[in-house]
Amino acid sequence: MKHTIVLFLFSITFNLSIWAQPPNAKAAADAGLSLEEYIPVPFAQTITAEQLRQHLTILASDDFEGREAGTPGNDKAAEYLADQFQSFGLPPVVDGSYFQKVAFNWSQWETIELKMNDKTYRHGVDFISFSTRNSTLEQKEVKEVLFLGYGIEDEKYNDYKGVDVKDKILLVYKDEPFNRRGISRITGTKDYSEWSTNWEKKAEAAYRNGAKAILVIENEMQKFAGEKRNEWLGRQVVLGQSKAPEEHYANTIYISSTMAKTLLGSTFSKVVKARKKMQKKGRSKSVVIPVDLDLIQKKGARVLDGRNVLGFIEGTDERLKKEIVVITAHYDHLGKRGDAIYNGADDNGSGTSTVIEVAEAFSKAKKAGVGPRRSVLCMLVTAEEKGLLGSEYYTARPIFPLENTVVNINVDMVGRVDKKYTENPNYIYVIGSDRLSTELHEINETANTKYTKLTLDYTYNEPDDPNRYYYRSDHYNFAEKGIPAVFYFNGTHEDYHRSTDTVEKINFEKMETIGRLVFHTAWQLANQDKRIEVDVK
Repeated sequence: MKHTIVLFLFSITFNLSIWAQPPNAKAAADAGLSLEEYIPVPFAQTITAEQLRQHLTILASDDFEGREAGTPGNDKAAEYLADQFQSFGLPPVVDGSYFQKVAFNWSQWETIELKMNDKTYRHGVDFISFSTRNSTLEQKEVKEVLFLGYGIEDEKYNDYKGVDVKDKILLVYKDEPFNRRGISRITGTKDYSEWSTNWEKKAEAAYRNGAKAILVIENEMQKFAGEKRNEWLGRQVVLGQSKAPEEHYANTIYISSTMAKTLLGSTFSKVVKARKKMQKKGRSKSVVIPVDLDLIQKKGARVLDGRNVLGFIEGTDERLKKEIVVITAHYDHLGKRGDAIYNGADDNGSGTSTVIEVAEAFSKAKKAGVGPRRSVLCMLVTAEEKGLLGSEYYTARPIFPLENTVVNINVDMVGRVDKKYTENPNYIYVIGSDRLSTELHEINETANTKYTKLTLDYTYNEPDDPNRYYYRSDHYNFAEKGIPAVFYFNGTHEDYHRSTDTVEKINFEKMETIGRLVFHTAWQLANQDKRIEVDVK
């Protein structure tokens, strides 16, 4: 057995000599590692600040016009990424290509106007209408709006019972009725039902009953508009198989509580009394609201093609190579708004550049004869900014079976320093590592302790984190399928989703260290005998 190990290590030393500094006992000892633990170090060291800068300077340049999904700039970025994978000697694994094609429906408001009682209201400030959920609609000189409670049609509570809403515009509350003890009339518990959590339910009910549109009262419009900014501002993209709004939903417009109060006018007290009755007795009451209202929505739409870019390093172990470690980053950003280009250097040129470098490090290890035992898929996905669509498409139509996917490592924004760590840039927020697998969490911690010694911050991993970052990047589509996932994130900053997110503000030395942590964590996951277990429910 000892002779076998000696021969194996001699082979590694011989093969590595043409790629990087070969592992030896002294180098390993100097690093405080065993010779086996030192094997991946020379490859991790090929992930450098200078190479990261080279990639990111290209990806975040004006030539790529912000890399928005479905635009020529995004296509240009995809070609650049494929060229990198090809230069590493990685094989095209999607029908002789590096691209998984993704179909999108693109939409944009060409006209969006709402006037009420001679006042013009502002889209994105006073009201929001999502082009992906709504259709072209022109309602001029509307003389009345019908208040219809919560807009619910359920066997336990029904606002539509005995009310004719055909061709009308309805005003409804966003949530559902709770009694004085805080119990929902729908669920019979303190929990919300889908009538509160799924916008489609009320839109479908209004459509079934023939309403033209529903105005939904949003009590926190400023917060709502900020959280949903990417969904209402400018061009919107959804997966091609999504429902056609005009065939399933009444137009749904969210209006501020201030605007709703103005709309109610003299009927305000009647609506308040009606709501109290609904909550107390569980019976709905409609109220006719006189108004002078014009609502005009004209939508442009077309089908677009997008592409996920796949770099595949086949495993070397005949028994394990069918299992896949998937490393992701999204390469799209927000594109252009007028003359302003949203270059997206940190979001997510930084993650994209990191995954390119990790792919190259694994390819060098394989060329040196010590490639990963499991296969590694470095996948750069599109349309994350449109709702995690590229990764959603992959997990719905995987190139490699999901049952063979061991883990997802996701890198999204790793090039900046937030206010909390101004004095200590060598940190990273780690999200999701323990949500499905305690072993994944331990592997990442151990890799950091041995190799990179970053400050690992789990603030945003807390289940009650109000930012909900765990649900807001591409790893979530894997986690939702039961695949353990870890997400590396530097936190937000003043340039987040602004045209000022540019290359000169990136900390490349920090990116280098994070890239090496990603590589070492992936190395362990790809090489240990047993795949990690899902042990958290």
